[in-house]
Amino acid sequence: MSLNERVKSYVNLDENQLALYVISATKEIFSTMVMMELAEDYPLKEPVTRLSCSITGMVGLAGAYTGILSIHCPQSLALTITSNMLGMEVEEIGEDVYDALGEIANMIGGHVKQVVSTGGSDINLSIPTVISGEEYCVNCMADKDCVIIPFQREGDRLLVGLTLRKEN
Repeated sequence: MSLNERVKSYVNLDENQLALYVISATKEIFSTMVMMELAEDYPLKEPVTRLSCSITGMVGLAGAYTGILSIHCPQSLALTITSNMLGMEVEEIGEDVYDALGEIANMIGGHVKQVVSTGGSDINLSIPTVISGEEYCVNCMADKDCVIIPFQREGDRLLVGLTLRKEN
């Protein structure tokens, strides 16, 4: 799992620099929007493609670079995240949880597009997509051009993945 060579040459960032930027953006968003502190555990020690009882929020990137920014977390952590964001107890997985995870993916994606592009003007973000399930696979996380950053919070692991390619 590593940053695409063409991306490295265009953005003048290596994988660790981009990972540090994603770590910083993720921690800032969680600290300010979710009122939650995360501890990063980068680099990922073993590949992850199968998720159980999890929720995944994703945004696509299109333009000068294409890719996917994704956030993956256990359902229990997604409920806590949503409760913190809304300032009220959320006890069931539903639209509020999907909206919260989609919005977090969108915010992190916005930070990424700013760092890899001239002010983000030549990259567009898709509308967030959220999936959940008892067990599912996320194939983009197995992509050799995917950088996955693990975070920990009170025994739960949250993953932020970034697949990025340079177009033409």
